[in-house]
Amino acid sequence: MLLTFVIAGLFTQLVPKEVLLDWIGNESGWRGIVVGSIAGILALGLLLLFQQKRPARNDMTSLFIVSFGVVVGFPLLTALALRHVTSAHSIVFVGLLPLATAVFAVLRGGERPRPAFWLFSCLGSALVAGFSLSNSLSAGVGASLDGDLLMLGAIIVCGLGYAEGAALSRKLGGWQV
Repeated sequence: MLLTFVIAGLFTQLVPKEVLLDWIGNESGWRGIVVGSIAGILALGLLLLFQQKRPARNDMTSLFIVSFGVVVGFPLLTALALRHVTSAHSIVFVGLLPLATAVFAVLRGGERPRPAFWLFSCLGSALVAGFSLSNSLSAGVGASLDGDLLMLGAIIVCGLGYAEGAALSRKLGGWQV
């Protein structure tokens, strides 16, 4: 898995931008799709090379949830949110991700965090929500309700994907998920 990230990172750094733009066009979204596809192909190659077992049929739903939440949902919803809010405003929402992940870990994975975790997660999340709300209410700060709702959706689907991936990794192994 680390090798996949290294190769994808080297690809984005070593291939001149002009060559890449000539090859796939000026749309920056295509670059992400191409690099992600290369990383996916390399990951598949590693799974085949190390002769990892195929996921069982009942694991496919979990794999879909992980893929949808982490690979599609979070980036897509974040990109849509960035049409309405600044990146500085949107990054604050990432502070809600540990709480979202923990909630889904309890619901989907049977985890049982300690009360101190819930206390500090809720306290931190309340601070994040308060900060975001105060920015949204003050005019001209670069926030909007649409952007906030899209970012909240991104955090929810990512938390679900992370928790589902953690539960699935018990069966398939961490790097295989």
